[in-house]
Amino acid sequence: MDKSFVCYQDLMALGFKQHTARNIIRQAKQRMVQKGYPLYLNRNLGRVPRSVVESILGSPMNGAVENE
Repeated sequence: MDKSFVCYQDLMALGFKQHTARNIIRQAKQRMVQKGYPLYLNRNLGRVPRSVVESILGSPMNGAVENE
């Protein structure tokens, strides 16, 4: 499976609370729009690149993140 994209459930599996996980995804989507990817303006799109999430967190995401 491809682990280069994450959603809020993946962050919750790492120990983040739901509200925090959703905020991280929201911030990642905003960064992707600023980088020139208008696809991320879609409200229904909930998966973002793992590298963007790691840049928000400031460290690599440790743990097995399984995408369905």
